[in-house]
Amino acid sequence: MARRAGSADLPLHGGRVPPWLGERMTRLGAVICQAIVHHYGRDELLRRLAHPFWFQSFGSVMGMDWHSSGITTSVLGALKRGLT
Repeated sequence: MARRAGSADLPLHGGRVPPWLGERMTRLGAVICQAIVHHYGRDELLRRLAHPFWFQSFGSVMGMDWHSSGITTSVLGALKRGLT
């Protein structure tokens, strides 16, 4: 298999996630994670969260812009609120 490499220029965004979006991300992220754990187990959820493309896609599904500089912090914050 050929190894591919590349780069992307992503803008740095300022500000915060709007409260309505943060609440939506918290609820939606928690339900998706619970479904993955229920059907595939905890290890599979952790494997998926560790995969950079899956994580970026997950953040987009939760409502973040795909190229947002705050996607990691926002997704993990939403999951922390939703899963505790």
